[in-house]
Amino acid sequence: MKRIDQVFENKKTKGLSAFIPYVTAGLPKPESFGEVIAVLEQGGADIIEVGLPFSDPIADGPVIQQASSRALEMGISTKRTLELVSWVAPKTSCPIVLMTYVNPVLSM
Repeated sequence: MKRIDQVFENKKTKGLSAFIPYVTAGLPKPESFGEVIAVLEQGGADIIEVGLPFSDPIADGPVIQQASSRALEMGISTKRTLELVSWVAPKTSCPIVLMTYVNPVLSM
């Protein structure tokens, strides 16, 4: 949490808001996911939120629902999401947070 706290403290002292884009894990393809994270960071992301694909994301709206379905069809599981994030996180100075529902965590 320290890196995330630093981002918010930095923004607060400058009177700015944090830019926190969202991306579903593994999209558009698992092998290019690192490039997606790099582009978001280069584009000014302060924190990157990575969504863990879930089979029934009813609270997230149609775009995230479709992204989750697509990622699941490509085999992006909870375990694969954690692998992708653990591979990509050391390559970025931008903090990465996971967005999920409790069900995938409990089933793991």
